[in-house]
Amino acid sequence: MDIASIIASLYNALAAIAADNGGALNWLSEKFTAGGGFMYPILASLILGLAFCLERFWTLTRSKTNTKKFIVNVKRALDETGIEGGKELCANTRGPVASVFHAGLLRADEGLEAAEKAIIAYGGIEMGFMERNMIWISTFITLAPMLGFTGTVEGMIEAFDAIKEAAQISPAIVADGIAVALLTTLFGLVVAMILQVFYNYLVSRIDALVGDMEEASVELIDALYEIYEKKK
Repeated sequence: MDIASIIASLYNALAAIAADNGGALNWLSEKFTAGGGFMYPILASLILGLAFCLERFWTLTRSKTNTKKFIVNVKRALDETGIEGGKELCANTRGPVASVFHAGLLRADEGLEAAEKAIIAYGGIEMGFMERNMIWISTFITLAPMLGFTGTVEGMIEAFDAIKEAAQISPAIVADGIAVALLTTLFGLVVAMILQVFYNYLVSRIDALVGDMEEASVELIDALYEIYEKKK
């Protein structure tokens, strides 16, 4: 599932929601239009941020495996068919734990220390894969309120320009301009809060996968140690 298909799915979902909730979306549409030009990059930040969130959610969901069951199967394969059997099982199983196990077993013939170094090195690579595109979500979380504040500053400048042209401080002149100016800040903060919730959830998923990977790596090292001891 690529970014383009995710964005298309998100657009279709928003269109379906729009068909069912005309009143609320009409209000949002009016406020969006009133907010001015800065509302468009804020909306783009929301759409792109959610697209990256959905991509990470899809990837992390596919990476999730039953780690305990997998460890038991690997140990059984090592006991019954040796390291080659463990390699084949890991190669046919998806997920970061299986990939780390496979990297370690590929170097198992070179000794326990070589296998451990391979596990550590490939574990770092898998962490990089799991954290891919998270920086973009973080960027949009930061960018959305900054765009909102910038839009508010622009609106305040326009409000003061209107006061200057009118040559008087009228509540009607100032109130409309300030209300419109603050809309960008409101929308920017709302976008940042939505993306922050998804970001924190994804971070928790990544932390859980990393924890499983580290715990499983210790189990594999122990299993390899037992094999080497039996060969002595």
